[in-house]
Amino acid sequence: MGAGPDPARGVAPQPRRSPSEDRVAPHRRRRSRFRLRHWRMGTKLATVLVLPSVAFLVLAGVQTRGLVGQTTALSDFAQQVGIGRQISTAVDRLQQERDRSAGELAALRRAGGSADRDAAVAALKPLQDASDRAMADLRAAAEPLADADAAWRVAYSEVLEAYDQVVYIRAAVPPAVLSSDTVLSNYHRAIAALLNLLAEPSPGDDQRALTNAVLRYVQLSRVKELSSRIRAELYAAARAGRYEADDQVSLTDLRAQQLTALGAFRVAATADQVRRYDETSVDAAFVSAARLEEQTLPSGTAEPAVLPATQWWAASEQRQELLRQLEAGVLDDAVRQADDASARQLRDTLLVAGGIVGVLLVAVLISLLVGRSVARSMRQLRGQALRIAQVELPHTLDRLRAVDRPVAAIDVPPAVVDSQDEIGELAEAFVAVHRSAVDVAVEQAMMRRNVNAMFVNLARRSQVLVERQLELLDELEREESDPDQLENLFKLDHLAARMRRNDESLLVLAGTESSRRWNRPVGLGAVLLAASAEIEQYQRVRHDSRSDLHVVGHAVGDLVHLFAELLENATAFSRPDTVVRVVAGAEGPGAFVEIVDQGLGMSPAALAEANAVLAEPPAADVAASERMGLFVVSHLGARHGVRVRLRGGQEGLVARVRIPAELLAVAPAPGLDQPAAPRMLTSQVAAASRLTPGAARLGTPTAELPVAGRRPPGPPAELPVSPLTGLPLGASPPATEAAQRGRPAAGPGASVPMPRPVPGRAEDVLAPAAGSPAGGGWFSRQGPSAAVLGVTPPPATTPVTGGTNERGLPVRVPMAQLSAVAQPAAANRSGRAEPDPEAVGGMLSRYYSGVRRAEAEETTEMYLPRDEGGVRQ
Repeated sequence: MGAGPDPARGVAPQPRRSPSEDRVAPHRRRRSRFRLRHWRMGTKLATVLVLPSVAFLVLAGVQTRGLVGQTTALSDFAQQVGIGRQISTAVDRLQQERDRSAGELAALRRAGGSADRDAAVAALKPLQDASDRAMADLRAAAEPLADADAAWRVAYSEVLEAYDQVVYIRAAVPPAVLSSDTVLSNYHRAIAALLNLLAEPSPGDDQRALTNAVLRYVQLSRVKELSSRIRAELYAAARAGRYEADDQVSLTDLRAQQLTALGAFRVAATADQVRRYDETSVDAAFVSAARLEEQTLPSGTAEPAVLPATQWWAASEQRQELLRQLEAGVLDDAVRQADDASARQLRDTLLVAGGIVGVLLVAVLISLLVGRSVARSMRQLRGQALRIAQVELPHTLDRLRAVDRPVAAIDVPPAVVDSQDEIGELAEAFVAVHRSAVDVAVEQAMMRRNVNAMFVNLARRSQVLVERQLELLDELEREESDPDQLENLFKLDHLAARMRRNDESLLVLAGTESSRRWNRPVGLGAVLLAASAEIEQYQRVRHDSRSDLHVVGHAVGDLVHLFAELLENATAFSRPDTVVRVVAGAEGPGAFVEIVDQGLGMSPAALAEANAVLAEPPAADVAASERMGLFVVSHLGARHGVRVRLRGGQEGLVARVRIPAELLAVAPAPGLDQPAAPRMLTSQVAAASRLTPGAARLGTPTAELPVAGRRPPGPPAELPVSPLTGLPLGASPPATEAAQRGRPAAGPGASVPMPRPVPGRAEDVLAPAAGSPAGGGWFSRQGPSAAVLGVTPPPATTPVTGGTNERGLPVRVPMAQLSAVAQPAAANRSGRAEPDPEAVGGMLSRYYSGVRRAEAEETTEMYLPRDEGGVRQ
């Protein structure tokens, strides 16, 4: 078997994977993740799709940021314009308080009494409270604008500071300890700060319409403020009863500023606002106040008139109320316009932002769909390629390796990607590669089938020649009387039997079953003895098989072959002066056989490699010819479910064979028909000459045998007869026939002479002698028996088959029915009977006509024919 030390050359192939071990996994190599060509397809697609999206998002973000900034600015502008209502109200209340305070100060300086002070305080108190309430409303409205732009916050802080000065200066009005200019200047500063805060909103340089709207109500507020200051000057003069030296100058300057502000308002105002102002200016109350004011204008040499205080205050208050209403209308227009602009900008910003987000989402969605489609196609293509490389193609090769079975048409699955793009074309290219690989594999399988068929034919031819050689050796052994020559003939006989075993090994490697079959169970001890008879150094084998176990007939030949290979390995790789022990016994429902030698052993690596080959039989290759025994044992074990495992022993190697319960049978009942002929394709006479009635029972353990062919000093007393030689164990060969003739005849008391020895073979052990010899005469030198030459006998009761093929038909076993077809010849036939030439010719004619019919029925299916050993040479 070649399982000795580590072989110098030839490594057994790796065992084939079972389907449970199939897994699709790509070959991975170490790679740098930072190199672009090593990026995965998903990463590359994500990069290609994300970078433009990010760039678009950045640009859209910049645009959106500008729009959001404009929206925020317009929103703040609208809020600042909206707070103008509270500002104009506070300005109006402060104007009333200032104008009345100016008159009260003039009256106090004129009278100087305490009663006038109390009246002044009572007159000013409601106005001061109204101013405080207006400022409180302004503070409440200005709280949301705490985060407004810095310019507006500075202006607002100036308003609060100026109003604090007004509150502080109020206490100086009743005593009239301060001049009117000092008191009134604080009111002027507070009102000016409020007007500056009213003019602070700015929509930006690109919002000209909103800027004009602010300018309109600011100019109108200035017109109203100048009108209020004129009222204060005239009211103070009316309460004082006279004009001061610089009053006319101040009045002239105020009237000039009022005309300028009114001109600016009319320029900036809309047509509707100008119309409303004109309508207000022709109002009766407005005209009445204007006429009273005209009386104060100097004309020629006449002095300006001093107006009645009560009349002037009532008329001017009505005019201020009309201006305030006009101011509120213009301010409402500005607020409405600012709110519309802010809402429009917000809407535009939301639309633009929503459009950007929508476009981005659509782009990302389309990118994801495209990327997912490409990635899915690539994953499917990758999965199909890996499945073809690691699952489908290896399975196809495994199917094609089984050349002894018909091979159906191998369909190549279509491409998993059916798109019309480059990926679909690549998938079709993979399918084309797969189809080409399958075609090449089929061609290789056909080539292997042809080679195996050649092996089978050559092995069959060699078997026929070996059988004829054994037949010729039988004749020579019967006619030879020289002990030395007879011993050489025995050696040739044994070498021929080993040659037959080599032919059977070729048949095993080619996937064909052996020709040697038995119809009924055979004892396990007989199987082991038959295996010993197949090896060269059978003398060194010691058997210990005391169990009454029997093997089913169809597996006997393969088990004999398997055990012979193991015994050959044990004897070849151990010293000639050692023995090989064979132990057999029952193990659960099955049986076990251990073959123990004292040889060289094997290294752990070689032992693991050999066990791997035994566990999974590989395909036949060059290694099979170098270590044929190991491969044959593996294939035979896989054929019958026999587990063979090697392990290290104390001095050598232990081969443990586990025989399953399916191969065991009960002992055959006595009296049944005898099994096949003692030696296949040999003559009846040769078979009868090898069968001795003194053969020992096979179940009995053999006695001590000579080691390495050395004979013991003398035969022990009452030794059992060996089934391998036909002689007592350790006995010398008998004398020649010439010596027998030279001796005197034996008397009645003389012992019976021993029979002629014959070389032991496996069929001699497995088919012990019966009452009459049996066997076929197809290729014997004596020719067929009379029964064969006459009428064809009926077939065997239980035909021997080798299972069923793929069509469900029984598979015939070549030469297994020869003993059943041939009838036993007469036991007392003497001499050589010449066959009838006509009968022999008819028999050969029928044989070759059958061969021609078999060749004509040959089909084109790829299966290995199980032809017989008698094919044409």
